[in-house]
Order: sequence, then structure tokens, then C-alpha cells
Amino acid sequence: MSSTSGLSFDAVDTPVEAEGKYVDVGDVTLYTVEAGPEDGDLVVLLHGFPECWYAWTDYLRPLTQAGYRVVVPDQRGYNLSDHPAAVDAYHIDELASDVVGLIRALGKERAHVVGHDWGGAVAWWTALHHPDRVHSLTAMNLPHPTVFARHLRRDPAQQLKSWYVLFFQLPKVPELLAPLGDYALLERTLRDSALPGTFSPTDLERYRKAWTVPDAYGSMVNWYRAVVRSRPEPRETQVDAPTLVVWGKRDRFLRQKMARESLTYCADSHLRTFDDATHWVHHEEPVAVARTLVDHFDDAWRTPNNTPDEAGHRPI
Repeated sequence: MSSTSGLSFDAVDTPVEAEGKYVDVGDVTLYTVEAGPEDGDLVVLLHGFPECWYAWTDYLRPLTQAGYRVVVPDQRGYNLSDHPAAVDAYHIDELASDVVGLIRALGKERAHVVGHDWGGAVAWWTALHHPDRVHSLTAMNLPHPTVFARHLRRDPAQQLKSWYVLFFQLPKVPELLAPLGDYALLERTLRDSALPGTFSPTDLERYRKAWTVPDAYGSMVNWYRAVVRSRPEPRETQVDAPTLVVWGKRDRFLRQKMARESLTYCADSHLRTFDDATHWVHHEEPVAVARTLVDHFDDAWRTPNNTPDEAGHRPI
């Protein structure tokens, strides 16, 4: 872990009172940004590839103002968190255990767990394998693992969209190509897959600082290597926690139909879609998504009084 490089909270100007901390979650130490009242219900925000804790800066103010204690970690292998060398250190079981360890280390019994992209995969897995730790689940542009696995096996359109996963299986090649042109390929991928202006030059420079941490990029790619090698299947398929699926319909990487299919694996769920948003919906619609999150968290306390439809889904 590097303390002299990477993107820390101190390097970012935000109007929110927060603190960057290193937290021992068990096997690894994670860098986290924490904000909000310490006695508030805990919200854990999980970023995806190729981001870091910075992905959630727009959410610190609205969530803390709503009374929630918010923690945003760099997931293992990213930015300032530990970078285990072995590929199997990035098995989805290990990633979910990090979330449980983080909740425990912060002195809480459970949390509202929110994830985008790979963070969504970790959020789903945590809810499925550690249900006692998850008060509510939110997955953004990442389907239920059973749905995703089925489409990767049988859906040629989704297989084509996921071609890059096979590229990441090549040994050393992704790590050698990524830094060329000061991470130009990675920057272009973010720009081209999002709405114009979604990622500002400042945003990209801050992500670049995280990507250049020694061993970080290889560790980020190891998430993809680990999932292909292990092909994990969840022990349980139904999520019992109140579940919100947020989806930008113009996602270049994932088929939209998987969003609604994911609801069938949830005891209590609803779907919030954004017609003009892409895979990066949390950046493109921060105000609306934050409001939806607060409503979802608040609603989780009132779940027994809700009246879901016959399928167990609540429209939003």
C-alpha cells in the first residue's frame, strides 16, 4: 500500500466534513472516506472498475444531510487500499468479506449496501451470503449474479458486449498497455461510454492518480481474472433485503433486460430506470439517484407496512 501516491480525500475539495481513514477489515486494510453522524445508520458505497472512492463524492452531502453515516472504501486492489498479489485474493467471497469486515470494524451490525458496476456485484454477493449484515441493497447497472451468468452463457449480444473480460485474461498485456499515453485508453473508454461532459478533466486527472499507484492496475484487472477462473455461483439466489435496482438504459456494456430479470430473485424489490443515462448513471443523474437512495433507505424501515404487488415488487 502506498501512502505517498494515489488519491486521498485530502487532495479533493469538497464542502462536506469528512475524513480519510485506513481500516483493518480482516485480511486487508482498506482506505475509506467517512462522513455523517456517527450514530446514523450506516451506508456503504462500493465503486466499480476503473474508479475508486472518488466515484461517490457527489453523494456525501445528500446522504449525510439525511442523517446517514456514510463510508466509501477503495475496494481491495484499488488506489490506497491493499493490493494482494494473488489472483485468488480477488474471489468474490473475499470481496464480500471485506464489506462485512468493514461494517464490523465500524461498530455496526448491518448497513445499507450500495454498489455500481463491480461494486454492484459485491453488493449482490454480500446480500446473498451475509443477509444479516445487509439492511437494504442497491445495485446500479449490474444484474443479479444468476441473471448475469445466464446471459453470459446463452446471450450472444451480451457475450459481445463483454468481450473485454476475455482481454483481461491475458497475462501482463493489460498492465503493459494501460499506462501508454498516460492511461489514454482507459480515459477514452470512460469518455466514450458516458454522456458528453460526464467526466471532467479534473475527474480524469484524479482517477489517473489512482491508476498510477504501484500494483494498483494489475490488481484491478485481477478481479476479472478471478471471476473467470472460479466461476462462482451463489449459495442462495433470493435476496431477502429490500432491493433497489438502478439502471441507465443506454449502458454500452450490459443488456437492459437483465435489470428487470434481476427483480425476480428478490423478495422485495423495485426498479428505477433512467432513459438517457448510460452505465455511469450515478454520475449523470446524481441528484435524482441520491434522492432515490434516501427514499429507499427510509423505506427499508417501513417494509412490513408496504404493499408490494403479487410478484413482490414495488414500483417507484
